[in-house]
Amino acid sequence: MDKIVIVMPTYNELANIKRMIPALLDDVFPKIKNAQMHLLIVDGNSPDGTGQYVKKLLKGYKNLHLLLEPEKRGLGWAYIWGFRYAMENLKADAVIEMDSDFQHPPRFVIPMVEAYLKGADYVIGSRYIKGGSIPKEWAISRRIVSYFGNLFIRLALLNFKIHDLTTGFRLTKVNGVLDKIDLENIRELKRFAYKVDLLYQSIKLAKNVVEIPLEFAPRTEEKSKFDAKEMISTFKLAIILGILDKKRFVKFGTVGFVGYLVNATGLWFFGRYEDFLPEPVIWALAVEMAIINNFLLNNFWTFRKERIRGFHKWALKFFQFNLTSMGALLIQTTVGSLGVFIFGSQYRQLLLPFIILFFIMPYNYFMYNAVIWRTWKVPFVERIRNIIKNKNSNFLSS
Repeated sequence: MDKIVIVMPTYNELANIKRMIPALLDDVFPKIKNAQMHLLIVDGNSPDGTGQYVKKLLKGYKNLHLLLEPEKRGLGWAYIWGFRYAMENLKADAVIEMDSDFQHPPRFVIPMVEAYLKGADYVIGSRYIKGGSIPKEWAISRRIVSYFGNLFIRLALLNFKIHDLTTGFRLTKVNGVLDKIDLENIRELKRFAYKVDLLYQSIKLAKNVVEIPLEFAPRTEEKSKFDAKEMISTFKLAIILGILDKKRFVKFGTVGFVGYLVNATGLWFFGRYEDFLPEPVIWALAVEMAIINNFLLNNFWTFRKERIRGFHKWALKFFQFNLTSMGALLIQTTVGSLGVFIFGSQYRQLLLPFIILFFIMPYNYFMYNAVIWRTWKVPFVERIRNIIKNKNSNFLSS
């Protein structure tokens, strides 16, 4: 049975924590039958005695835990310390980020855990999908800031599959996701902005991301700690991550442009022999020149971290690269030959950038990431890879 630990930072939350602990441990947790539920309070040395109050309750609850920070270092650091303790000391299979102020109503822990038990690696409590909502009590100005702030971050990261990128209510699987993140080097750990970097990295690692509706509630005690400085910090980090995220694509595009020049040169050169070479052969030879160029530049620059080393591996991967590039070769040869048939050979150079931009680049970017350098884990590609691997193993053992 999986162990799921809710990590809940507190600072001067005594009034809320007195209600939150029984709400979770006495009401919600008993309704979850297929997982071991635990609550870990990480208190930032609260002057109001939050930590001391929790400490008195530890003997009465076996699944209640407490970490007392020597000093308040910020929300991000509290979560990171809590994650480490949950993974290393409590042996958690998954952790949940959750506020103590009831803005994340305890009842939503149940559908979040259900989504995880059904196979989700990362579960997001979303205010902006059907069934989710923001508080009716919020002023129009705050509603606008919340909605358009979230939209801004979605635009900065170019992520439109996820509807709520600023939520603080999230479940993360440990194996393969949280344990792969360099937690101590998450950006902006002293500010709320850390949530964007943590979410950004988690989404990249998770194979199955699920959003569940969250009815975000107003705070019942104290005031929100999110202010203009926090908002600016969050937006700034989103822009930085957006740029970093597209760096590889910029390199890929640059290599593609160089490949285009090589391709165009080959097309010009072999086109001079159109009286001797069939039209498909002219296009095919030009494409092969570009394939060699793209493999070398991508291996040593675009995918430098995943670079293929060693002559044997290099030769095998180059052969695989050529096989996957057969698709690009077929696309360019077919569309190019058809274009020449319709418009004439004088339009070869005009047809080439159109074919590359709208057909070849999307195909190549997918193949490079999913098949050659494997920076993407695409389910159906992985299934095909496993089938081939199993067949080869059976063949060698027979």
